[in-house]
Amino acid sequence: MSSTGTNTVLEPLPGDFYGYLDLLDPEELEILARVRRFAEEKIAPVADENWASTTFPHDLIPGFAELDIVGLGREWPDRRAYSKLLTSFVSLELSRIDPSMATFFGVHTGLALSSIDLCGSEEQKERWLPAMRRMEKIGAFALSEPHGGSDVAGGLETTARREGDTWVLNGAKRWIGNGTFADLTIVWARDVTQGSDGAVLGFVLEKDTPGFVATKMEGKLALRTVQNADLTFTDARVPEANRLQRANSFKDTNRVLRVTRGGVAWNAVGAMMGVYELAKAYALQREQFGSPIASYQLIQDHLVTILGHVTSSLGMAVRVAQLQDAGTFTDEQAALAKREATIALRDAAARAREVFGGNGVLLENKVTRFFNDAEALYSYEGTKEMNTLVVGRAITGIGAFVGHAPARKR
Repeated sequence: MSSTGTNTVLEPLPGDFYGYLDLLDPEELEILARVRRFAEEKIAPVADENWASTTFPHDLIPGFAELDIVGLGREWPDRRAYSKLLTSFVSLELSRIDPSMATFFGVHTGLALSSIDLCGSEEQKERWLPAMRRMEKIGAFALSEPHGGSDVAGGLETTARREGDTWVLNGAKRWIGNGTFADLTIVWARDVTQGSDGAVLGFVLEKDTPGFVATKMEGKLALRTVQNADLTFTDARVPEANRLQRANSFKDTNRVLRVTRGGVAWNAVGAMMGVYELAKAYALQREQFGSPIASYQLIQDHLVTILGHVTSSLGMAVRVAQLQDAGTFTDEQAALAKREATIALRDAAARAREVFGGNGVLLENKVTRFFNDAEALYSYEGTKEMNTLVVGRAITGIGAFVGHAPARKR
């Protein structure tokens, strides 16, 4: 399919059926072209191997850095701020090749860097952000806990107690992407200093801080290249200079999450485009009963349904990005996009695997990697159920997050 606009920089993606790429300007398309080239030439050849071995390709980080795409949405002394639409298409391009590497990048630039940018002092920004932009220091974001996921805002168990100019952290975090090797980990903890009001505060923990231990999570069957970690803090001492000076409650934590929540919809769209391309190519070259299987009606139904999922989800994701650029988007708009796109991704990945038949379970055909990764995208940054309740509250005016307590036995 050809582009519908004047884009002469990038070949249109097979799954971009309505030509949304044409919404970007020529300079943005040039940046995206560099990302696509890097993803196809450097990430794609090693994606299956790293996924299978659960190892992270640290040797790709310098290449990532050369793209100069970290923090595209903020203004730097030598670079203008680019649109949310561009940063979102960057996520899409990475996700259509390897959702694991898109997640690694999103944690670093979307969650960790944004935490410092939105909640740090000017001195803290100057201290950490330039090195993060150059990817000399990699970031992680530690909010989820062993006993807290969707309800973590009201039940944060990790604590911080002030002793003079030092904070003492105790507790644990779970599912922390980049956690095993991050140089800077943003840790959210509840203030238990005597006389405090129990507010949620943010801290930047540097690697090798005494009392801070990161252990790789094993047995993970989705986004296997992402190095998720269990973090423990045992009297880990952090200087006041490393407390994010503009993070004074969970509302500030949520400012960061609002920036990234819509991004998962883009990851899902990218992954859907990946499985669509794989399924379409396979259907055209695989022959059964003397004809390419693409010539059979049931196979075409799978391909068209996958394309429909891509197109409808991309339309929602584009609109969310546009509303973010305009400064008018709401949590429920991002929640609906994330909910619908990840539901569609699960069905798209299953249909693509079905097009491959038995060959679909072989890693060499890649579709099974996306099939598994879809499960992680479906769950993180808000489960389907939680996003449903966010939207439900918006349309009814009634919050339904807490269920009824079980009846007391007589």
